[in-house]
Amino acid sequence: MPQVPKKELPPLKISDKSIGEIIAKIRKQRGLTQLELAETIGITRTALSAYESGRVRLYDEMIARFAIALNVSTDTLFGLKDENILAQDTNLKLTKRLKELEELPPADQKKILEHIKDLRAMNELKENQSK
Repeated sequence: MPQVPKKELPPLKISDKSIGEIIAKIRKQRGLTQLELAETIGITRTALSAYESGRVRLYDEMIARFAIALNVSTDTLFGLKDENILAQDTNLKLTKRLKELEELPPADQKKILEHIKDLRAMNELKENQSK
């Protein structure tokens, strides 16, 4: 059993978010559902939900598993190291669509990218005309 320190420990300068909140944010930025991440780690979706919500405390092995599955350092999960991951807000639908795009044959990828380029050009033209 760990000993209780005789002196009060100084506060750590870490993120104002809990480790569970950090895991949830990174998971969403990666475009993963709770079920997808849970299956990658080898736990149930219910267990993942409990970790993310803080109902259950993470232990060392689980922290390592989350870091490996999310491709981040444990320092990032603890909020000790900012890898600009927590500052980013990405669109979950867009992330999933990009994954789908990567699975298409190169010719289809090229067609879609050309379509996006055309849409951007049309939007720029509309903006210039409205000025």
